[in-house]
Parts: sequence; C-alpha cells; structure tokens
Amino acid sequence: MGVTVAEAREVDRGQPVQLPLAVSMGDPAGIGLDILLSAWTGPHRRVLPRLVLIGDPDALAERAAVLRLSVDCRIVDRADRTPADPDDRLAVLPVRLARRAEAGHPDPANAPAVIEAIERAVAETVAGHAAGLVTAPISKATVYAAGFPYPGHTVVLAALASRHFPSRPWTPVMMLAADELRVVPATVHVPLAAVPGALTRDALAAVCRITARDLAGRFGIARPRLAVAGLNPHAGEGGAIGREEIEIIGPAIEALREEGFDISGPHSADTLFHAAARSRYDAAICMYHDQALIPLKTLAFDTGVNVTLGLPFVRTSPDHGTACDIAGTGRASPASFMAALRLAAQMTSRQPNS
Repeated sequence: MGVTVAEAREVDRGQPVQLPLAVSMGDPAGIGLDILLSAWTGPHRRVLPRLVLIGDPDALAERAAVLRLSVDCRIVDRADRTPADPDDRLAVLPVRLARRAEAGHPDPANAPAVIEAIERAVAETVAGHAAGLVTAPISKATVYAAGFPYPGHTVVLAALASRHFPSRPWTPVMMLAADELRVVPATVHVPLAAVPGALTRDALAAVCRITARDLAGRFGIARPRLAVAGLNPHAGEGGAIGREEIEIIGPAIEALREEGFDISGPHSADTLFHAAARSRYDAAICMYHDQALIPLKTLAFDTGVNVTLGLPFVRTSPDHGTACDIAGTGRASPASFMAALRLAAQMTSRQPNS
C-alpha cells in the first residue's frame, strides 16, 4: 500500500493527501511511548509525517504525565480519520491494555494488546486506511511468556502478510538502513556456530533478489548494486580459511549475475565498510547478524532504521530495543524513531514493482 491509495483523497487544491503511518505502541513498559511523545512534542513536530498511534490512550497519557509533556489526543476508529493538520491533536486508534503499564516493568498480561496493536496496524495498512506501519520495540521475553509463537516482528509480519494475501508465499528480509549504509543479514537470529549450516545457495540468492527488487521498487534505485560479504576471514582466501565462499556464496553470486543483477563479491568483510567501498554499492549482503549490524551501528547508532523487505506493505522500526531501564526518564532519543517515520513516508510514496 502506498501513495497510490491516498491519491483518491484530494485536498481543495487538487493535491493528494498522504495517508497516515500506523504506529504500533510496542511494549508499553519500554521507550516506545517515550520516543513517540518526544518526537510529537519536540522541535521537529511540523516535519513529521502524518501518523496515528495504535495503542492505549490511557497509557500514552500516563507516560506523558511522567515525562511532564503536554499532548492532546484525538480518538479515531480508523487510521485515515486522523487529522492532516500537523498542529492538531495526536490521533490514537485504541487498543486497550489488560493492566496499567508501568515504565520499566514489562507485564506479560499486556502482551496480547501489544500483538493486537501490530495486527491492527497491518490490517489498517492492507485496508488502505494507512500508508504503512512503523513498529515500536517489543520485549520478546514478555510476549514469549504470554505464548507468542514468533521470534520477533519480522516473522509475525510475514505470517500476517500470508493471512491477508494467502495466494503467494512471503519471505521477509531484514534490512538496516541509514544515510551512510544499508546492510542485509542473510541469516539473522542464528547462533554463530550454526551460521555455516544455515547458508544455502538458494536462500542467499532469494535474499539478494528481494533486496534488489525492493531497492528498485521502494527506494527508487533504478539498477541496485549489491555487494556480498564472505563468511570467513579474507573471504576464505581461495579455500584456505573455509570453503563456504567457493561452495555456496560464489555460486549464488554467479547465478544472480547470469540473471542480470549488478552484484559483486564475495568480499572480505574487513574491507567492505570504509567510505570508498560504500560508494560502490547500494546495499551490503552480510552472512550473519553482527557482520551486518556492527558497521551499521558504528556509523549510525542513533539514526539506523530496521526495514522489513519482501512484504506487500511497508514496515520500518527504530533500530533499538525497548530500553526498559530508561523508560519514563526522558533520556530516550527519538532520533531513530523519527528516521523510521521519514523512511516509511519515503517508501510509501513509491509504487513497488510487481
């Protein structure tokens, strides 16, 4: 869903009105509400995209009081009924918590509402009432304790995509994006010892195809350039330090080149992320979680955005966790959240390739 849906709603001057972004509340004991409130009441309020919070208005009001911030809310029953005027009240589509949220103290009793907020944000987007979704961080331990069967946002979003669009399979791909760098881990939350066994030619090629497709369709890059990292030191040194580059990574790259993709590698990861190297690609495909996230967070710790590629809707998120230890203190930076909002707005302004 994108701006093409919004174009049916015209303002008086004949210009399209961008649909709001649906922001799921995340764990109400964490900093999700803090960063939303900080962004909404801060100096950059006027340049924020139109948005609606999917969450508990009472929890929002209580956190605002704790942070000594003044926010007026407008309760809505549908995302696209949010005010377009940036000086108007913050729109909230209510999802009620089972128990009062206390900053810094996650409660499994509230996990169903946390999940419902994600589900409702997706449903509003699929229905054409929201342009896309921005998810605030969740506490995996808390939702696991409540019986949540998915290892994080990415997998549940794929399940929701399949629920709404069952005619085709959906493969989610995690990208971390910043102005300085975009990285995609081919394996994500996998123990390091299990990474070699998790890498296959087909799986790696699929990640690369999805990344290239969404760089073109969602980011507006006509011919995306992908750089693929090796798994082993020095990309294996011709098999002397491991054979994954020869047996898995290299053949996947060659097959993609034959399909017409602009792709290079396998590159030694220790020389892939300096400034000159970054100028030669649009995204780096990495073999495991930390190989991707360490350079991204080193270059853009406060402004990195988590993007889920490969889905029929846009989803971004701040590139950090719930940070319950600082929830309600006023110390949480909204920078990554605002970057996630901006990127989601940019992505939803483009119609993806089919």
